[in-house]
Amino acid sequence: MYHKIKLKDGTVQAIQIVSTTFKKFKVWLVQFKDGKQAMLYKSGNEWMQRTEDFLDGSLIMIIGKYIDGISEKKPPKGKV
Repeated sequence: MYHKIKLKDGTVQAIQIVSTTFKKFKVWLVQFKDGKQAMLYKSGNEWMQRTEDFLDGSLIMIIGKYIDGISEKKPPKGKV
């Protein structure tokens, strides 16, 4: 499923976010429409990426905040 995030410059970027595990850590694979991918993870309150990934710090924070918002949403009552 693609999600739309609003960047600091006001443009909207469609990304696909998939949560998975990597060496027993919860990580999020982020894929952009142009095929580029990045792996994000959270350490405490700070979002980080693998050293070989290409995202700048502000984009990591925007995507991380969006993922936090998704994670906080609870399913409606009576649904699992």
